[in-house]
Amino acid sequence: MTVDEYIASFPEEVREVLEQVRRTIHAAAPGAGEKISYQIPTITLDDKPLMYFSGWKAHIAVYPLPPLDDALAIAIDPYRSGKGTLKFPLNKPIPYDLITRLTQAFVAAR
Repeated sequence: MTVDEYIASFPEEVREVLEQVRRTIHAAAPGAGEKISYQIPTITLDDKPLMYFSGWKAHIAVYPLPPLDDALAIAIDPYRSGKGTLKFPLNKPIPYDLITRLTQAFVAAR
């Protein structure tokens, strides 16, 4: 399965969000690659996993968490689900700016 096939398997309203998450991550990590790993989209940098995202019926998930400064830790707090997962409900605006900040933190940690 490819990332395109994964995204295509969702209803249109979820597909649109997944595509925007994908574009947001790639814009914040120029030169990043992508593949399917653990049966979900995996963004890679230098052929190593950087971060993952997935679609669900009621939310989009991003994992794991990058190293967090205080401001980023506070910003992600409403979306935390478990130790290393963020869930963004589909019935609320997706904070793409926060996904950009998360991606930048992952890249900076490399």
